[in-house]
Amino acid sequence: MTIRTELDLTDATSFARNDVHEFWRDVRKSRPVYWHDGDPGFWVVARHADVLACYADARGLSSARGTVLDVLLSGGDSAGGKMLAVTDRPRHRELRTLMLRAFSPRVLGAVEDRVRERTSRLVRSFTGKGEFDFAAEIADHIPMNTIGDLLSIPEADREKLLRWNKLALSSADETADRLDSLEARNEIVGYFMDLVRYRRDHPGDDVVSMIATAEAGDGPLTLEEAALNCYSLVLGGDESSRVSAICAVKTLAEHPAQWRALRDGSAGVDSAVEEVLRWATPAMHFARTAVQDREIGGRRVRAGDIVTLWNTSANNDEEVFDRPRRFDLTRSPNKHVSLGHGPHFCVGAFLGRAELRALLNALTESVTGIEVCGRPGPIYSNFLNGYDSLPVAFH
Repeated sequence: MTIRTELDLTDATSFARNDVHEFWRDVRKSRPVYWHDGDPGFWVVARHADVLACYADARGLSSARGTVLDVLLSGGDSAGGKMLAVTDRPRHRELRTLMLRAFSPRVLGAVEDRVRERTSRLVRSFTGKGEFDFAAEIADHIPMNTIGDLLSIPEADREKLLRWNKLALSSADETADRLDSLEARNEIVGYFMDLVRYRRDHPGDDVVSMIATAEAGDGPLTLEEAALNCYSLVLGGDESSRVSAICAVKTLAEHPAQWRALRDGSAGVDSAVEEVLRWATPAMHFARTAVQDREIGGRRVRAGDIVTLWNTSANNDEEVFDRPRRFDLTRSPNKHVSLGHGPHFCVGAFLGRAELRALLNALTESVTGIEVCGRPGPIYSNFLNGYDSLPVAFH
């Protein structure tokens, strides 16, 4: 990889071809808040303290126009005000209260049990069998099936949902057409429109039925609102967990001392999960729109300006993390922002952590050594960080 003093943060190939950590180290030192030229341009926020402050400022920095840079640069998110992630208060509070019911202990208990069983079975089935693609054979199956279990999605439909979701915000092809992403998102929303409509007429004891028949605020959700919020669970629950799992296996193979510490118990699984999340930083950024003129990190931001908060930089800020480019499964404290912060903190954080915990436990129970057998295939995205393929062998 090359080291660049300037990166086009709108170009998906920038992150696959360059040493972004050297870039962000320079940004934090010399211009921690800067204006990225473009049509339109946008603000870049790189330091941990400034990123936290922006996440906490839900009144001054709006999510309603969109929270992903590409969407904002294209004019805004049509789901604004309808889907939890792109909604501001007071509607955000109403939707969040509703969506948290999907993650109640009663619901999650059975789902978590199935996560452990499925993950252990998959890892055992490929241990000692030679080279295989961890991404395709294991990582693709754990999060989507977990969300499928949570939403009671028919198993026959899960493969196409995974295929659409992998196109929604990223691609394994650097020449991919952005229209493919739009089409994939529309397919998922259309799927949930049909499913919500059916579950309203035939309600069951499942999360889609709960969302489809629930009221938030002064009345029931519209069909579109219900479908969009089901989609948000798939979007948030699949991609970040999938790429974090791939990163975990790749990084453990590259850091044998840390792998030994995990296996012998000198590094606890819970702290290991947090370090994997920091190291992976699956969502490189989230974006906001300034509601009024304000100051961020000493720079004057105007009302209407796009503000991007770069988790991948904040999670490697030397002011917060000792030797941040050292993979340390015992790191404590570990104040990463991989799951967000403030009012928009990830509602599925417990489930995402449970999936990683299940993977790490399954690896330590069945695997003695992890070998990377070829070059991992990168994801091309300016939002999602990680790999689409990972050839490995579990010994």
